[in-house]
Amino acid sequence: MIYDKREDLKWEEVKVDHVISDEWMDLRKSRFRFPDGKEFEPYYSYSRRSFVVVVARDTEGKFLCVRQFRYGIKKVTTEFTAGGLERGDGREYAFGDSIEDYEDALSAAKRELLEETGYASVEWTHIITVPSNATIADNYAFIYFADNCRKVAEQSLDETEYLNVELHSAEEIEELIRQGNFEQANHILAWYMLKDRNLL
Repeated sequence: MIYDKREDLKWEEVKVDHVISDEWMDLRKSRFRFPDGKEFEPYYSYSRRSFVVVVARDTEGKFLCVRQFRYGIKKVTTEFTAGGLERGDGREYAFGDSIEDYEDALSAAKRELLEETGYASVEWTHIITVPSNATIADNYAFIYFADNCRKVAEQSLDETEYLNVELHSAEEIEELIRQGNFEQANHILAWYMLKDRNLL
Protein backbone atom coordinates (compact mmCIF):
# COMPACT_ATOMS: atom_id res chain seq x y z
CA MET A 1 0.00 0.00 0.00
CA ILE A 2 1.39 3.43 -0.96
CA TYR A 3 1.07 5.98 1.79
CA ASP A 4 -0.86 9.06 0.68
CA LYS A 5 0.32 12.13 2.61
CA ARG A 6 -3.25 13.45 2.60
CA GLU A 7 -4.46 10.55 4.74
CA ASP A 8 -5.07 10.69 8.47
CA LEU A 9 -1.78 10.50 10.39
CA LYS A 10 -3.25 8.82 13.46
CA TRP A 11 -1.94 5.38 14.45
CA GLU A 12 -4.29 2.63 15.61
CA GLU A 13 -3.35 0.70 18.75
CA VAL A 14 -4.20 -2.91 17.93
CA LYS A 15 -2.68 -4.63 20.96
CA VAL A 16 -1.56 -3.56 24.41
CA ASP A 17 0.08 -5.40 27.29
CA HIS A 18 0.33 -3.77 30.71
CA VAL A 19 3.90 -4.60 31.73
CA ILE A 20 3.54 -2.81 35.07
CA SER A 21 0.30 -1.48 36.48
CA ASP A 22 0.55 -0.45 40.11
CA GLU A 23 -0.01 2.55 42.37
CA TRP A 24 2.96 4.37 40.81
CA MET A 25 2.51 3.99 37.06
CA ASP A 26 1.05 2.04 34.15
CA LEU A 27 3.80 0.90 31.76
CA ARG A 28 2.46 -0.42 28.46
CA LYS A 29 3.88 -2.39 25.54
CA SER A 30 1.80 -1.71 22.42
CA ARG A 31 1.46 -2.78 18.80
CA PHE A 32 0.33 -0.07 16.37
CA ARG A 33 -1.08 -0.07 12.85
CA PHE A 34 0.29 2.81 10.77
CA PRO A 35 -1.74 4.88 8.27
CA ASP A 36 -0.42 2.71 5.40
CA GLY A 37 -1.62 -0.50 7.09
CA LYS A 38 1.73 -1.82 8.33
CA GLU A 39 2.02 -2.86 11.95
CA PHE A 40 4.93 -2.60 14.34
CA GLU A 41 5.81 -3.40 17.96
CA PRO A 42 6.98 -2.83 20.59
CA TYR A 43 6.19 0.74 21.47
CA TYR A 44 6.50 1.49 25.16
CA SER A 45 4.53 4.23 26.89
CA TYR A 46 3.43 5.02 30.40
CA SER A 47 0.82 6.83 32.45
CA ARG A 48 1.54 8.71 35.64
CA ARG A 49 -0.25 11.52 37.39
CA SER A 50 0.01 15.01 35.94
CA PHE A 51 1.99 17.65 37.80
CA VAL A 52 2.48 21.36 38.36
CA VAL A 53 5.50 23.61 37.91
CA VAL A 54 5.53 26.90 39.83
CA VAL A 55 7.73 29.86 38.92
CA ALA A 56 7.54 31.84 42.16
CA ARG A 57 8.91 35.34 42.82
CA ASP A 58 9.09 36.88 46.30
CA THR A 59 8.40 40.47 47.32
CA GLU A 60 12.10 41.32 46.85
CA GLY A 61 12.12 40.15 43.23
CA LYS A 62 14.00 36.91 43.91
CA PHE A 63 12.87 33.58 42.47
CA LEU A 64 12.24 30.57 44.68
CA CYS A 65 14.16 27.50 43.56
CA VAL A 66 14.78 24.12 45.10
CA ARG A 67 17.81 21.85 45.03
CA GLN A 68 17.11 18.11 45.07
CA PHE A 69 18.33 14.78 43.73
CA ARG A 70 16.71 13.60 40.50
CA TYR A 71 17.13 9.86 40.10
CA GLY A 72 16.54 9.86 36.34
CA ILE A 73 19.82 11.68 35.67
CA LYS A 74 21.41 10.75 39.04
CA LYS A 75 22.19 14.39 39.85
CA VAL A 76 21.24 17.12 42.26
CA THR A 77 19.42 19.79 40.25
CA THR A 78 18.31 23.38 40.67
CA GLU A 79 14.72 23.90 39.54
CA PHE A 80 11.42 25.53 40.37
CA THR A 81 8.90 24.05 42.77
CA ALA A 82 6.99 21.16 41.21
CA GLY A 83 4.87 18.21 42.25
CA GLY A 84 2.08 15.85 41.31
CA LEU A 85 -1.65 16.38 41.52
CA GLU A 86 -2.92 14.37 44.47
CA ARG A 87 -5.69 11.78 44.31
CA GLY A 88 -8.54 11.81 46.78
CA ASP A 89 -7.75 8.26 47.90
CA GLY A 90 -4.08 9.00 48.62
CA ARG A 91 -2.72 6.68 45.92
CA GLU A 92 0.03 7.92 43.63
CA TYR A 93 -1.68 6.63 40.50
CA ALA A 94 -4.48 4.26 39.52
CA PHE A 95 -4.87 2.61 36.12
CA GLY A 96 -7.78 4.00 34.16
CA ASP A 97 -8.24 7.08 36.30
CA SER A 98 -9.14 10.49 34.90
CA ILE A 99 -8.34 14.08 35.75
CA GLU A 100 -11.52 14.19 37.84
CA ASP A 101 -9.88 11.78 40.30
CA TYR A 102 -7.29 14.45 41.22
CA GLU A 103 -7.22 17.82 42.92
CA ASP A 104 -7.40 20.76 40.55
CA ALA A 105 -4.08 22.04 39.22
CA LEU A 106 -4.14 25.50 40.86
CA SER A 107 -4.82 23.94 44.28
CA ALA A 108 -1.89 21.57 43.67
CA ALA A 109 0.36 24.49 42.70
CA LYS A 110 -0.50 26.42 45.87
CA ARG A 111 -0.02 23.32 48.03
CA GLU A 112 3.32 22.37 46.47
CA LEU A 113 4.71 25.90 46.83
CA LEU A 114 3.72 26.02 50.49
CA GLU A 115 4.97 22.50 51.30
CA GLU A 116 8.31 22.78 49.51
CA THR A 117 9.23 26.36 50.38
CA GLY A 118 6.92 27.65 53.12
CA TYR A 119 5.91 30.53 50.82
CA ALA A 120 2.42 31.52 49.67
CA SER A 121 0.96 33.99 47.19
CA VAL A 122 -2.41 35.49 46.27
CA GLU A 123 -1.22 36.46 42.78
CA TRP A 124 -1.39 33.45 40.47
CA THR A 125 -1.25 33.25 36.66
CA HIS A 126 -1.70 30.09 34.62
CA ILE A 127 0.99 30.11 31.91
CA ILE A 128 0.41 26.95 29.88
CA THR A 129 -0.51 23.27 30.12
CA VAL A 130 1.66 20.97 28.02
CA PRO A 131 2.26 17.22 27.67
CA SER A 132 5.18 16.23 29.88
CA ASN A 133 6.69 13.98 27.20
CA ALA A 134 4.33 13.45 24.27
CA THR A 135 6.44 10.67 22.76
CA ILE A 136 6.03 8.17 25.58
CA ALA A 137 3.79 9.61 28.34
CA ASP A 138 0.20 10.83 28.58
CA ASN A 139 0.43 13.11 31.61
CA TYR A 140 0.54 16.91 31.56
CA ALA A 141 2.53 19.72 33.16
CA PHE A 142 0.44 22.64 34.44
CA ILE A 143 2.72 25.68 34.63
CA TYR A 144 1.94 28.63 36.91
CA PHE A 145 3.50 31.94 37.95
CA ALA A 146 3.13 33.05 41.58
CA ASP A 147 4.16 36.64 42.26
CA ASN A 148 4.90 38.58 45.47
CA CYS A 149 5.31 35.41 47.50
CA ARG A 150 5.76 35.71 51.26
CA LYS A 151 7.17 33.25 53.80
CA VAL A 152 4.26 32.06 55.93
CA ALA A 153 5.38 28.66 57.23
CA GLU A 154 8.20 26.16 57.43
CA GLN A 155 8.69 23.40 54.88
CA SER A 156 6.39 20.38 55.14
CA LEU A 157 8.05 17.70 53.02
CA ASP A 158 6.97 14.18 52.08
CA GLU A 159 8.96 11.30 53.53
CA THR A 160 10.88 10.86 50.26
CA GLU A 161 11.60 14.58 49.74
CA TYR A 162 14.99 16.03 50.63
CA LEU A 163 15.38 19.51 49.22
CA ASN A 164 16.82 22.91 50.01
CA VAL A 165 15.26 26.25 49.08
CA GLU A 166 17.38 28.84 47.28
CA LEU A 167 16.60 32.40 46.21
CA HIS A 168 17.98 33.49 42.84
CA SER A 169 17.88 36.68 40.83
CA ALA A 170 16.63 36.59 37.25
CA GLU A 171 20.22 37.03 36.08
CA GLU A 172 21.36 34.05 38.13
CA ILE A 173 18.65 31.82 36.69
CA GLU A 174 19.59 32.93 33.17
CA GLU A 175 23.20 31.97 33.91
CA LEU A 176 22.19 28.59 35.37
CA ILE A 177 20.22 27.87 32.20
CA ARG A 178 23.08 28.97 29.94
CA GLN A 179 25.54 26.78 31.82
CA GLY A 180 23.28 23.73 31.62
CA ASN A 181 22.76 23.71 35.39
CA PHE A 182 18.99 24.23 35.32
CA GLU A 183 18.07 20.90 33.81
CA GLN A 184 14.31 20.39 33.83
CA ALA A 185 12.93 21.04 30.34
CA ASN A 186 9.45 22.11 31.46
CA HIS A 187 10.99 24.52 33.96
CA ILE A 188 13.10 26.14 31.26
CA LEU A 189 9.99 26.38 29.07
CA ALA A 190 8.19 28.09 31.96
CA TRP A 191 10.97 30.65 32.34
CA TYR A 192 11.05 31.63 28.70
CA MET A 193 7.26 31.78 28.43
CA LEU A 194 7.21 34.22 31.34
CA LYS A 195 9.85 36.29 29.57
CA ASP A 196 7.81 36.22 26.39
CA ARG A 197 4.79 37.54 28.29
CA ASN A 198 6.90 40.26 29.95
CA LEU A 199 6.08 38.88 33.39
CA LEU A 200 9.70 38.81 34.57
